[in-house]
Amino acid sequence: MITNHIVFIVMDSCRYDSFMAAKTPNIDRLGPAEKRYSYASWTAPSHYAFTMGMLPHASPKNVYASEVYKDEFAQWKDRIGTDSMAFKDFLPELSLPRLLAKMGYRTVAKVSMPVLNKYTLISKHFDEYKLMDNHNNFHGMIDEMEFPDDELHYYFLNLGETHYPYMLSNENLPHVSGVHGVLKAMGNDGEVAKHVEQSFDPALMKMLHEQQIKCVEHVDGLIGRLMAKAPANTWFIVTADHGELFGEDGYFGHGPIMHEKCFEIPFAEGIPT
Repeated sequence: MITNHIVFIVMDSCRYDSFMAAKTPNIDRLGPAEKRYSYASWTAPSHYAFTMGMLPHASPKNVYASEVYKDEFAQWKDRIGTDSMAFKDFLPELSLPRLLAKMGYRTVAKVSMPVLNKYTLISKHFDEYKLMDNHNNFHGMIDEMEFPDDELHYYFLNLGETHYPYMLSNENLPHVSGVHGVLKAMGNDGEVAKHVEQSFDPALMKMLHEQQIKCVEHVDGLIGRLMAKAPANTWFIVTADHGELFGEDGYFGHGPIMHEKCFEIPFAEGIPT
């Protein structure tokens, strides 16, 4: 028997200290947020780990890594609200949406990032999968969500509000090409984009970091609206897929960056009090 709806919210690019600097009264209803670490430094591979049922890890010392994985999969029993589940149930696909569908859930994904579109493998095993038509459309996701009495739902939500350009549109922002722009540049006569030494304006970097904090607060307000809409038996997971760099040590953004701020992310879960 399963008892809980599940809402899994990924604040794209939200680094841990941005979250901690924000006022989040609604997410706080899940309990204290932890500092955890992403399995990857950019969106697609992090989300592949999520579809396997692997959440950001806590990096404990003096334990075998295999024990960390075992404990992580075991925690899905509490999230689902069942005693009749084991790691073997994830096999052979190692797919969380596939497992939940077999247990009776309707599995629905709503994403903001084009790199997660329905033609990618990440969409596999979901009953419904939608790329939203607006980068900042968490409110639209909430409008479309339903929690029928006769069917438990698993909602997987990727939010673009905390991702560059952080809900800004008319600022003097640095130019950042997305994956499609990179591929387009590589396709021109076989040329690969050249490396350009870049210095970052400290005032602009500070403004962008502060804006990400404001975006977390905006998202928290919408999460409050979603919590009001969801039934009492809804388990929420709120986290990020990776962090972000705002000029620290000469880095901006995320992806091909090996820096702790790119991996430090917030994590909170539970049933709202």
